[in-house]
Amino acid sequence: MDGNERLSYTGLLQKRMEPGEPLEVSADSRTWRGAFVGGLCRYRLKDIFTWHLLKVMAMGQALSMLICGTAITCQYLAESKVETPMLQSFLNYGLLLLTYTTMLACRKGDENILQILKTKWWKYFLLGLADVEANYTVVKAYQFTTLTSIQLLDCFVIPVLMMLSWIFLKTRYRMVHYVAVGICLLGVGAMVGADLLAGRDQGSTSDVLLGDGLVLISAALYAVSNVCQEYTVKNLSRTEFLGMMGLFGTLISGIQLVVLEHKAVAMITWDWTVVLLFATYGLCMFALYSCMPVVMKLTSATAVNLSLLTADLFSLFCGLFLFHYTFSGLYIVSFVVITVGFIMFHAVPTFTPVPAAESNEGRSESPTDEDDGEKPETALELPSDECQQEEGAESVHIGMQWEEREQQTQTAEKRYSSTKI
Repeated sequence: MDGNERLSYTGLLQKRMEPGEPLEVSADSRTWRGAFVGGLCRYRLKDIFTWHLLKVMAMGQALSMLICGTAITCQYLAESKVETPMLQSFLNYGLLLLTYTTMLACRKGDENILQILKTKWWKYFLLGLADVEANYTVVKAYQFTTLTSIQLLDCFVIPVLMMLSWIFLKTRYRMVHYVAVGICLLGVGAMVGADLLAGRDQGSTSDVLLGDGLVLISAALYAVSNVCQEYTVKNLSRTEFLGMMGLFGTLISGIQLVVLEHKAVAMITWDWTVVLLFATYGLCMFALYSCMPVVMKLTSATAVNLSLLTADLFSLFCGLFLFHYTFSGLYIVSFVVITVGFIMFHAVPTFTPVPAAESNEGRSESPTDEDDGEKPETALELPSDECQQEEGAESVHIGMQWEEREQQTQTAEKRYSSTKI
């Protein structure tokens, strides 16, 4: 069997297609071997448990610990008969104002705060309003409904986030992402079940319907704020987002503080314990707001909120020592299930369209970016890329051999014709 017959037998020799002729695809051993190797590469553990994933998980759990710190300080403030959620939010936005808004004021050119306010002030005003009211309504809900309802309904932020990301950010999810979210919600269900078994159904039942409605409103507002935050930090800058949030958040929360909580603030018995609790709460929230855009830029708003589902578990673990909560093995199960769901969600990257500026810069270097128009949202590379590169290299090698053989044939024909003459 010569070279041409061998290539024809293996299906690698290309033939001219006639109009209307159906395309025939031959599945030879290389095709099956490529598919098998691709499947193996896709599920290798080293492609899933990357340094990027471990870094994101660690940063997500650090954010959960900061939320745990805010929950513990709120619990101690409630025991001290201090219920001023708007004052606590005002401290956080005030710190953002002093830090990041001042940084914007010192910038020059289009990044200066005056230039930003001229063109986008109303957008950041609506964003600040959504964030302030989200914080206020979820705290207000504790006066009307139970802790169990809040923990369950607060997860409503995740499907709303995915829907808003699909519509406005053009994020595309795969089936594994929906399965991963379902697993994380099962972990939340296990945590709520542990609370019920331990008798920790705290809160109020004065108006459960109103309280549940406030939780749903808060979840929707958080979703809007997080989607806007993801867009801003990935396309503009983290400093711009935090600076504008500090400016309008301080303005809005300050007005609400004067209107709604001026009597409650006047009744506070100030001592070093209360001052320390307020300072701890403000610093934890400031660190949370400062660090969340960093994690969100590495992943997405949905992934960050999935990692924050463990915040209640950290609060419960701390409550075992501080408030003498009853321990349940379901807490450990819940933590493991939520972690597994987060790993599944992060293992397969989502895709978002490439920004126009970034696409124009990459056209000269990577022509495929113009054709695909999509890029992975996370830094995790698709495991099958290496396999595709191997198959592509093998195809190029075969093509080069075929061209070399064809050139040899043409040379031999020329020699034969010249000899015949």
